[in-house]
Formats: sequence, structure tokens, C-alpha cells
Amino acid sequence: MPLVVPGITSNSGGGNKDEWLNKLVGKKISESSSNETCFAKKDLPETHRIVKPGDFTTMDHRPDRLNIHLDENDNVRDVNYG
Repeated sequence: MPLVVPGITSNSGGGNKDEWLNKLVGKKISESSSNETCFAKKDLPETHRIVKPGDFTTMDHRPDRLNIHLDENDNVRDVNYG
């Protein structure tokens, strides 16, 4: 049986990773508009951070923060909570 620590290994604090992955993967993050190739930053969860290749990030764990990982072309390649 896997170890489940509330708020650490569950998504109860932030949402569903797969749902955000399906919405964002392959798209660019835009300041204001959403369409088939862009997703508006205003529609992201309030607590989020966008991580570009080579960016330094803090190691603080925040289960409600959505991390959005971009590739070299600024397209979303992955998301995770933490």
C-alpha cells in the first residue's frame, strides 16, 4: 500500500495534474488571451510558477502551487504541483 501524506502526496491542495497537463501541454502562456495555441495566464491557478529551461527554483514545497515547465520554444512540456 502506498504512503499517502495529506497535503504532500495528494492533489487535494491544488487540483488535478492530468487535467492541467491536458489543458496546457504544447501551448504557450499568454498574458491575456486563450486559443488553440495559447493559454491565458489569468486562467491559471492563483498560486503558480512558470519555469523556463535553466531557471533556478526554490526547493520549498507548496502543494497548492502549479509549476509549469516550458521547453526551449516556450511551449509547455510538463506540469506538477509542489
